[in-house]
Amino acid sequence: MTSATAGGASGAPPAAPRHKSVTGTRRTVVALFLLPALVLLGALVVYPIGYSVVRSFYDQSGDGFAGIDNYKSLFTDDGIRAALKNNIIWVVFAPTVATALGLIFAVLTERVRWGTAFKLVVFMPMAISMLAAGIIFRLVYDQDPEKGVANAVWVGVHDTFTESSAFPKAHPGRQSPLRPDQGGFITRQPVRAGQPVALPLVGVAPDQMPGNAKKAAQARTEPGKVTGTAWQDFTRGKGVGRLGQVDPSELGYPGMKIEAVKDGKVVDSAKVRDDGTFTLSDKADGALLRLPADNFREPYNGLDWLGPSLVTPAIIGSYVWMWAGFAMVLIAAGLAGVPRELLEAARVDGANEWQVFRRVTVPLLAPVLAVVTVTLMINVLKVFDLVFIIAPGSSQDDANVLALELYRKGFSEDQPGVASAIAVFLLLLVIPVMLFNVRRLRREVRR
Repeated sequence: MTSATAGGASGAPPAAPRHKSVTGTRRTVVALFLLPALVLLGALVVYPIGYSVVRSFYDQSGDGFAGIDNYKSLFTDDGIRAALKNNIIWVVFAPTVATALGLIFAVLTERVRWGTAFKLVVFMPMAISMLAAGIIFRLVYDQDPEKGVANAVWVGVHDTFTESSAFPKAHPGRQSPLRPDQGGFITRQPVRAGQPVALPLVGVAPDQMPGNAKKAAQARTEPGKVTGTAWQDFTRGKGVGRLGQVDPSELGYPGMKIEAVKDGKVVDSAKVRDDGTFTLSDKADGALLRLPADNFREPYNGLDWLGPSLVTPAIIGSYVWMWAGFAMVLIAAGLAGVPRELLEAARVDGANEWQVFRRVTVPLLAPVLAVVTVTLMINVLKVFDLVFIIAPGSSQDDANVLALELYRKGFSEDQPGVASAIAVFLLLLVIPVMLFNVRRLRREVRR
């Protein structure tokens, strides 16, 4: 009776019996599930970081305590300082350019029917490894226009506006009436009207002669005018041909420019015909004939993309080629969530497309742009593969970055203490950027 009254007075139902899990408490289950991940995290992340921090305070052998000497070398070693400078260039330009291109591609492809196909093409380089991309761009930046795509395009554009010479190797032969003059050649004696002038040259291979070159002809005399022949004074075969005279198998130099010079001034000029002959007016009487340097200008071979001055921008270009697609996809996803009503309202208020883009679209995409930029900054701080593969040995010092310098110090120069200090320094550079990204992502989730 008493127990019933007590139970009724409390008004609480009897407690259900607690069933214990087969594997133990819930905490034990959680620990068992997390254990493999924790082991891998400790083995692959925590232990290497801890070991690197400890090793950075020891000397080259690892037996003597070096204190902060290894960290001092980060700011005194010329190689590390150059790598740090290049890393700053990478962090400033590579994420900015990649994000800007991604934004432009995302906005422009939103309005075209084939936008999906374009996005696929732009994003495709992300499927290529850094190693493969480095090999591709090592060939793209090859100095030879016959091999390197970049120089092939550059030379094609240059030659469209500036005609290259067909006779870069031509020069006077033995017993020639010509002598060197300001990169070209000039006659030793003045010429006279009515007396044909012979301007023999050698040095151009037969297979490199212009296609319009014809068999050289002896110039005819014309009253009051200076005539002559400029030709390839060379005939195949020993003992064949007469030196300084036009032979039947020899070719003229079509298009070569001839100038008549008196008292240092050009008084007349002409171009050589296909058969090598040329004609000057009576103004050339008593003048010296000059073949200007433009006739012998070396063909333009483009830029030295992998030289000391351009190697870093060239490698950054290859990085942008790979990661612009990544930025485009993320920004396109953010753009899909932008309220269309705001864009239409801006257009109704009289804003043009540029104003809508600059004052509405970009501010609304600011969180996405920040995440993309910060993510690329973290990635850029660790860049190694592209620099190691694309930069040739002659300019690798000029393209050096911290990750590559870490590799070189640790393996090529056998300085593990300095390499560990560089690794710790890189970690310290990445952590603030990473924390900024995490905080922004959490803030976006709360919204």
